[in-house]
Amino acid sequence: MRPRPLATAAVVALLPFAARAQAAATPASTQPPKLAAPTPLKLPVMVERTLPNGLRLVIVEQHELPVVDAQLVIRTGSEADPATKAGLATLTANMLDEGAGTRDALGLAEEIGYLAIRLGTFAGLETSAVSLHSTRATLDSAMRLMADVVLRPTFPEKEFTRLKSERLTALLQEQDRGPSMADRAFAALVFGEAHPYGRSTSGARETVEQIGLDDVQQFWRTYYRPNNATLVLVGDLGVREAEALAAAAFGGWPRATVPAVAYAKPQTAGATAIHIIDKPKAAQSSFRIGAIGVPRSTADYFPLMVMNTALGGSFTSRLNNTLREVKGYTYGAGSGFSMRRDAGPFTARAEVVSAKTDSALIEFMNELRGMRNPLPAEELAKVKRYLRLGYADGFESTGDIASQVAGLIPTGLPLSTLGAFDAGIAKVTAADVQRVATRYLDPTKLQIVIAGDRASIEPALKATKIAPVDVRDMRGRPVIVP
Repeated sequence: MRPRPLATAAVVALLPFAARAQAAATPASTQPPKLAAPTPLKLPVMVERTLPNGLRLVIVEQHELPVVDAQLVIRTGSEADPATKAGLATLTANMLDEGAGTRDALGLAEEIGYLAIRLGTFAGLETSAVSLHSTRATLDSAMRLMADVVLRPTFPEKEFTRLKSERLTALLQEQDRGPSMADRAFAALVFGEAHPYGRSTSGARETVEQIGLDDVQQFWRTYYRPNNATLVLVGDLGVREAEALAAAAFGGWPRATVPAVAYAKPQTAGATAIHIIDKPKAAQSSFRIGAIGVPRSTADYFPLMVMNTALGGSFTSRLNNTLREVKGYTYGAGSGFSMRRDAGPFTARAEVVSAKTDSALIEFMNELRGMRNPLPAEELAKVKRYLRLGYADGFESTGDIASQVAGLIPTGLPLSTLGAFDAGIAKVTAADVQRVATRYLDPTKLQIVIAGDRASIEPALKATKIAPVDVRDMRGRPVIVP
């Protein structure tokens, strides 16, 4: 039998008196290790090619392991959904691997298991995509399977009926989840329901019910085209080999005219208001506070990254420290800018114990206003070091690199953007942070959405006199109350 380790107290007791005294006088837990100075991240070479049919390739050689990650990114997502059929892009993506080529859904699943690969389909606001992770040995077969999913989906009606039913069930379940209620209402109140950013990519019950299988097929025929796509290949293969693989799998994909996606501008920001989404007897209140932010192409990207990291972008941020560590109102609070092709939202958020809803709101507003003051030099240095040291985490694996490249595609930014991060953060000054905080965190133009028990939280919220209080449904629409 292996001997059990001695308890810490017993070990200390066995030490000579002088050693015990020294150990007691120098608690190691109070001396955090010093961080090393940040060193610039050296990114791998990224090579671009274009096939004759218009498919753009981005190839990154990484030979450390015999694996390859691929992402086929379509530059259209749910922003192209008709307002009456919101949820179409995500349903289309979900249908791609329910039958393709000569295989039904079960046949696809069996081949994926046999090849020991990962293959996924998904869609967001601005893109739809198919992802692949494969060993080098099975890459040829994996790429052919991926091509079948993208180019030759069979769209079986039985699977469509099942997926649509599952979507409607999930939408029904959201009506009993405070965070989901707050998310939906916040988007609608910030952007308006007429704007794609104001709607959920999953759609709503009445819009999903309107979607037919023919709509899914038409969305795929219209937007899944090589001249509207980029294939990212990262891993154990050379540039020529990657080109040959891409041409063999996708060279026969016919190009076509892809219609531009047009939508109305978001609604104009109004004065700060508090909107309660009633969830009777809820034990917690879901906070979403913010406004329209900036696109990813903003010249203020680096100062905003520093400012938001100090405010709510890390565990030691001001919001999390105040609301979690000091006040104990929540398990976590944070904030962030969703930077998209167009300006996405700035959102500060937390799930707060219901009894402290009004107190939490006061602290949120204090921290948002406080960011408009100069950032102390020590805090600025800490935040910049945190960002620079952590940036490399996003490039650890072939899948990470593929995701980083794919994230640039909808924005239209060059690949060199990824290599500019360290220098960009290093140049940010306290004056830059104060400038962007003053410009983008306007306490007089915020949408404050709180999903919680109206009966218990409304009187206290009104008593704060921070802003007028009204009641909305989870779509952000006014609710007439007694």
